[in-house]
Amino acid sequence: MTILQMHQVNTFYGVSHILFDVTMEVQDGSITGLLGRNGAGKTTTLRTIMGLTPPKSGRISFKGEEIAGMPAHKIASKGIAYVPDDRQIFSPLSVYENLTIGMPRSKKRRPLRWTLERIYDLFPVLRGLAAKRGAHISGGEQKMLAIGRALMQDPDLLLLDEPTEGLAPLIVKSLGDTILEIGKEGVTILLADQNVRFARKLIGYGYIIDKGNVEHHAPMEDIWNDKELVCKYLAV
Repeated sequence: MTILQMHQVNTFYGVSHILFDVTMEVQDGSITGLLGRNGAGKTTTLRTIMGLTPPKSGRISFKGEEIAGMPAHKIASKGIAYVPDDRQIFSPLSVYENLTIGMPRSKKRRPLRWTLERIYDLFPVLRGLAAKRGAHISGGEQKMLAIGRALMQDPDLLLLDEPTEGLAPLIVKSLGDTILEIGKEGVTILLADQNVRFARKLIGYGYIIDKGNVEHHAPMEDIWNDKELVCKYLAV
């Protein structure tokens, strides 16, 4: 079943046309990839879905409901959470406060799947850092905190923007295992990343975006095995 659908979406920053007729689908329960180099349009696509940069035209539906044009807080309340590439944690607040601020305030249609204890089980390092301010933890720990805070919203769809950016290889591997674990818990994930080796281990289906256009989409193994395609759009 399709949980998210974009159809001929066009997004602008002022007068600059950034996304051109972007059309894509994300299947419920999947980990789908949005692949491309820096500046290809990955972040704008996620921000457009989230309502932070609303589209000028086109349709975006989530679980069959049109969400294009809704304010971001309303889209979040529908069950979409966004982890930006720069994390945007609240630096003066403690790790504990950052996590609990993400808890939904309205009554949910089901018992919460993600609690503080479950986040600490997923990211054990955060338990020991609970009292530390966000400004005083490492970049990798901030990334874990940002993902944990998003999960505390109890989303059905998690948007991850460049989760591996700036992280050491060992942390990248651990983060990949965690993302797979989150997917197994029933959270649908749309992952935007330029690290094709990392993405290959996680995603089942990929969309390649370049200069704001979806240039190709296919099962991830087909993309990986097409060396000419990888070289043209994904090699750095």
